[in-house]
Amino acid sequence: MDIFKDKITIFSRSNCMQCKMVKRFLKEHSVSFKEVNIDENPAAREALISAGYKSLPVVKTDKITFTGFQPAQLRKIVA
Repeated sequence: MDIFKDKITIFSRSNCMQCKMVKRFLKEHSVSFKEVNIDENPAAREALISAGYKSLPVVKTDKITFTGFQPAQLRKIVA
């Protein structure tokens, strides 16, 4: 399974405040994204761990990948 195939993918957890902030930012800017909740998708969780990610959210696009709520990086996506 290639979990990194969509244009914008947000890997999140149900109780993650930064995840909610990223999703809200993108929705406010009318940017569509795919959300993968690692609480509901253990394979995605394992893939993130294997790729070296230790915190959420992980925001993946075809050009950049970053973790956390980073408004400067998010502005690059919506530009």
